[in-house]
Amino acid sequence: MRQRHSMSALHAIALLLLTSLACNLMGAVAPAPAPVIQGQPPAPAVTSSLPSAGGTPAVQPAVVPATLTHAVTPSTAVPSGTLVYDVVSQDTAPDRRAPYGDSYDRNLLERPFLQDMTYVPDLDVVTYAVSGDSDWWYVSVQLIGTDPNNQLGIDYGVELDKDHDGFGDFVIWAHPPYTTSWDTAPVQIFADNNHDTGGRSAEKSDAPITTDGYETLVFDGVAGGTDPDVAWVRMNAGPQAAVQFAFKKSWSGTVFMLGVLADAGLKDPKKLDYVDRFTSVDAGSPVRDNKNYPLKALFAVDNVCRSPFGFKPNGYEPQLCPTTAPPATKKPKPTSEPVLPPPPLPPPPAPPP
Repeated sequence: MRQRHSMSALHAIALLLLTSLACNLMGAVAPAPAPVIQGQPPAPAVTSSLPSAGGTPAVQPAVVPATLTHAVTPSTAVPSGTLVYDVVSQDTAPDRRAPYGDSYDRNLLERPFLQDMTYVPDLDVVTYAVSGDSDWWYVSVQLIGTDPNNQLGIDYGVELDKDHDGFGDFVIWAHPPYTTSWDTAPVQIFADNNHDTGGRSAEKSDAPITTDGYETLVFDGVAGGTDPDVAWVRMNAGPQAAVQFAFKKSWSGTVFMLGVLADAGLKDPKKLDYVDRFTSVDAGSPVRDNKNYPLKALFAVDNVCRSPFGFKPNGYEPQLCPTTAPPATKKPKPTSEPVLPPPPLPPPPAPPP
């Protein structure tokens, strides 16, 4: 009996030794983990190349890097610029209407309203101003409202027309959340490589047609790319800068037409120009005496006419802001004969004696 117990114990010990030996052998052939190299920077996250605003973009799918290092940032002391005014709907908002300024055939949209004509002050552009320093262009957008981080989620944009033909070439597009410090994370730049942002015509509505608008992503502020410092945005930078953009002159150049927009509706650069997507009947109108009132498919968007920079406009550029200069005073036509001064008046009569 004692011998059987001894044999069982020996069998158990042998089994235990075999199991341990097998585990050690498996561990010996398992691959070792890759070594961690201290101080090695992460692999490049983006292989996209950002061209100048006149070149052809080439973008590869971006991968968000762990960290993003900026070489330069815009100034916090932005110079002032000439104000460009837009129609506002604040005073007529209680009547659920825009006063005027919505011209569908000129791609001018005054629609800071939801489909039920609820007014959204943070969509209503009052002015924009463009200024610059040696390295940057700045675009300051004033709104009736003061909260760009409105719960609707409002996108703001700056359109650049490099050859001032009415067809936008680039749009700098920003989306919330916005901060009071300069940030690239909310910013993207899209290009129109096939020249169809204006549909068939540069200004008028060609609806309903299907185009791909600004179809190519050339800068993504989250991912960085070859130059992570191209475009920035911040909010509440001053009384006339509820939203403020900055972008490099080395990218954009100095000759272009520029306009701005606020968008809480479609929010899709690939569908610009929006007036080419919907007929005026389908889009609706914010103007009470318009037969298409109220708003329907195209709502919650406000854009402003375009201003020229770096060239003298001829006055016929599509979407050009109207001039505010007073009309020239007409000079009288010269006559063939000289105009003689009137004869002197006779002397007053002598007083009576």
